[in-house]
Amino acid sequence: MTRFSVIVPAYQVQAYLSECLESVLAQEYPDFEVIAVDDHSPDGSGEIIDDFAARDRRVVPVHLPRNRGLGPARNAGMARASGDYLLFLDGDDTFAPGALRAIADRLRHTGDPDVLVYDYDRTYWTGEARRNALSHHLGQSGPPVFTLDDRPELLRLLMIACNKAYRREYIARLGLTFPAGFYEDTPWTYPTLLAAESIAVLDQVCLHYRQRRRGNILSTTSRRHFDIFDQYDRVFAFLDERPELTRWRPVLFERMLDHLGTVHNTPGRLPRSARAEYFRRCRAQYHRHRPAQPHPAASRRGAVRYLLTRLGAGRTYRLLWRVDQLGRAARDAARAAYRKLRAGLLLAHYRLQTHRRIDPGLAVFAAYWNRGYSCNPAAIEAAVRQLAPRIRTAWITTPEFAHTLPEGVRRLHPGSAAYWTALARAKYLVNNVNFTHRLVKRPGQIHVQTHHGTPLKHMGLDLRDYPAAGAGTDFERLMTHADRWDYVLSANRHSTLVWERAYPASYTTLEYGYPRNDALYRASADDVLRIRDRLGITTGTTALLYAPTHRDYRRGQLPLLDLGRLARALGPRFVLLVRSHYFYQQPLTTAPADDAATVIDVSGHPSVEELCLAVDGLLTDYSSVMFDYANLDRPIVVHAGDWAAYRAARGTYFDITAEPPGIVAEDEDALIEAFTSGAWCGPRAAELRAAFRARFCRYDDGHAAERVVRRVFLGERQADGVPPVLPLSDRTPAPPPGACANGGQRTAQRSAEGNGPIGLSGRTPGADGGTTAPLPSARSCAPAAWSAAAPARPPRPST
Repeated sequence: MTRFSVIVPAYQVQAYLSECLESVLAQEYPDFEVIAVDDHSPDGSGEIIDDFAARDRRVVPVHLPRNRGLGPARNAGMARASGDYLLFLDGDDTFAPGALRAIADRLRHTGDPDVLVYDYDRTYWTGEARRNALSHHLGQSGPPVFTLDDRPELLRLLMIACNKAYRREYIARLGLTFPAGFYEDTPWTYPTLLAAESIAVLDQVCLHYRQRRRGNILSTTSRRHFDIFDQYDRVFAFLDERPELTRWRPVLFERMLDHLGTVHNTPGRLPRSARAEYFRRCRAQYHRHRPAQPHPAASRRGAVRYLLTRLGAGRTYRLLWRVDQLGRAARDAARAAYRKLRAGLLLAHYRLQTHRRIDPGLAVFAAYWNRGYSCNPAAIEAAVRQLAPRIRTAWITTPEFAHTLPEGVRRLHPGSAAYWTALARAKYLVNNVNFTHRLVKRPGQIHVQTHHGTPLKHMGLDLRDYPAAGAGTDFERLMTHADRWDYVLSANRHSTLVWERAYPASYTTLEYGYPRNDALYRASADDVLRIRDRLGITTGTTALLYAPTHRDYRRGQLPLLDLGRLARALGPRFVLLVRSHYFYQQPLTTAPADDAATVIDVSGHPSVEELCLAVDGLLTDYSSVMFDYANLDRPIVVHAGDWAAYRAARGTYFDITAEPPGIVAEDEDALIEAFTSGAWCGPRAAELRAAFRARFCRYDDGHAAERVVRRVFLGERQADGVPPVLPLSDRTPAPPPGACANGGQRTAQRSAEGNGPIGLSGRTPGADGGTTAPLPSARSCAPAAWSAAAPARPPRPST
């Protein structure tokens, strides 16, 4: 039997229907049928359905002899359904990638409940997508399966049919069908939730609910909105037939009155000539379905509206509604005026502070637009506390990321008076992006721009010829920001040349390496094992980090790999750590539950450096993480499925497929072959990696943060104590996980020397890391083979 029957009614949706059907057929979960119902549509919807049915046998076409409306069209689809579960998808909506897999997994984990409620977002014609504002009601904490008595707040959600999966046997037992007319979802969704003996929720956006600019039924001015009265009559008739559900009458009564009021108050729904009649029907509906005891949770404001409805005082109701709207507008205006006044006062405060003496003992740090303690600024801040304890440090971030700050580091809330005071008076300003454009660089202040990656894609002024990536960029302001920089960090000569061309200004380039990469040389074997243990990576498992970058030519985050398929191909001896780009809020993984043990979402992990230390190899596309990870001298695989499109949209400084850090796979099949054959960590991969490291790991040696602090904060020069850059041939990165599991020489040596994983004194020891045994999977590579297969060390680069 088929698992899902996806019922797609279509009427005058030819512009959207292909995208709708493609969103179903492209799902990685295969066990479904699509019952596409042509509701005698006068446009080309029927032909589109037939074309899809001819191409894919999972599409079942149904053509109705006359137009019957959305509800009866869904009924016609249900009559043909054979799946365990019914899912409804309107012809202008789409499923999110991975939706069916997520729904199937949740159903299986919750024992096939009667109803599963999943989340949706509203997708607008502008391209904007807004998640359901009441999505917090779908939290998966608590019992996984429940009844509506346990979570009555589900009735606050939008009562649509398309954000739920219904067990077909349950619907058949209820004898439930959709009625004709507008608001057909109302007498369907309420009964299915009320009568369900088992409900589950899925806190994941599975449905993209299109908000059409024109043509939306509910935005049409028509007397057909009077259908809402008949639909609620059906809801209460359902209750009357089931005395055990009588307790829900007060709740549904309030929901009905709220819904009736929404239709009455929404501009453009009711003809002006019909509004008085509509309100008289509201009064009659009130008296027809009024419960003996009102719901105790009725609000005072709601009670006034309910009273006016009871009395049929339509004019007073409309007057109070207008007054309420004016009050809302006034409150919004007052809040906006307050924000403007507050901003002005804070700016005046900042300007006053700029006339005070600069504090030579204060350094202010930030990273990634105030997202928390991370990257190069974090490594420098830690080194300042160790090497220059006389300097007080403060970090700019929001409460959301306050937990990332080390103990004793002061937090500055963006936009607060303390924030502006610190920006005005701090001697040192360190960021990996730009501070606010309102910052005025004072004489005597030192601004360090660390950047946050080696540039493969075009940056700065080089984006002027790439509108997909550079659209909206104020290049003049960008250069004004660059003029504030005193020092810019570089990890290699390639970066130096790019920065000086893309950001032409009078700063000094410090070719010191990236401080964040110090951890890749300082970490001990014990550090690596501790990180793996925290991440749930078992001993003997080959761990891969999948970290893709964002696309300038696409809106939102779309999976570029079938991670479930990749996990199944790799087998249980591999584990994928999946990290989405920080531009996106949603996790990237859509792997099935069967692969839950081998696919771990690490998007929320605060340190990408720790993730790099924990894994045996990196899988990426064009992310700058590859340049950092190369310091570890571990395998890197590049998935370049859309390289031509990416390069055309963004522009790149060189062809990563011609000068890669390891094996390049242009499609998913080639990627799987690279791993299953062992080529990902074979001799050719090691040869490519050696050349890549010689070019791009030139200055990273574990002492970058120390060099920055001694030069910038302590005023030292190389002759005074700034450590020179170690030649590549003299460096030893943190041991790979296999070596950590099989030998302890490196750990013992470091402990004896007293150097912690990010210690700043002394040179990194050159221990061999112990012996390495092959990993258990026949398809994986032994870490020892990485060095054995590598060619001789490249010539020592100049420092």
